[in-house]
Amino acid sequence: MLDTTLKTEDPNIFTYNSPEVASYYAALDTLTPCEQVLFEEFLRPGMAILDLGVGGGRTTPYLSSIASRYVGLDYASEMIVRCRRKFPELDFELGTATDLSMFGSSSFDAVVMAFNAIDYVIPDESRLGALREIRRVLSASGVLIFSSHNPRAIVVRPSWNSKRIRSLAKKIAGSESIFFRPILFSLNTIRGALAWAQAVFQSAVRAIKRLPMLAFWRGDGYWIDSAHGGLKTHGSVPGKVVSELGGCGFRLLRALGHDHPRTSSLYVTGWYYYVFSKSDGASTS
Repeated sequence: MLDTTLKTEDPNIFTYNSPEVASYYAALDTLTPCEQVLFEEFLRPGMAILDLGVGGGRTTPYLSSIASRYVGLDYASEMIVRCRRKFPELDFELGTATDLSMFGSSSFDAVVMAFNAIDYVIPDESRLGALREIRRVLSASGVLIFSSHNPRAIVVRPSWNSKRIRSLAKKIAGSESIFFRPILFSLNTIRGALAWAQAVFQSAVRAIKRLPMLAFWRGDGYWIDSAHGGLKTHGSVPGKVVSELGGCGFRLLRALGHDHPRTSSLYVTGWYYYVFSKSDGASTS
């Protein structure tokens, strides 16, 4: 019944209920460095944790291992099927972030919305409704941890695996050979030049797509992301996120770019992770 209702309201439900997409998310099982830092800093053993927009259960092993009570919730039935199959001993529920009436007020110490799940609670009224519901189910000292797209991220950093280059140089010359360092330098130079060329091309493509968007100039809005064939996606720059959450009774504790430990930048960082606590006052950074 839930899926039937959502089909007329949220075009993304078709994608997330695709068996191929659900299987893709179910195969993921690692935390990002950014998530590892924030979970270790703000989540304590014994917390009651709601994993909202749980997807295929990527965050489940870590969160359930420290929780006194763990619940995973998603609005896509295919995702819930995968989670129940992977973790039959845990509690997974089908539902939406806008209606958490199955949970009592102040029933969780932490709510986690990883993988930018909040950006797919659409339209704006639904997202604001979800934030109000999250605040209701959080305890007085509870925390909300979530990530959200940055619509102004157009620059792609060059990157390559230096360990793999070093391993290739060893295979070619051997680490004790006098040719090892010249070969290593040459391989790094070639791979670095290729990485820069790729980054410039990818940045140009991203700029062409995003510069015409109102979301880029306003710092908040919607666009169609190419992931999984096209998803209607919301995103906001950090200042807009803090302002919106402040209006819903939250106070910022920390913001961290997904590209941690690299330095974040408004025009580089694809999405940010945020940690908020409940507050009746103005948000602070």
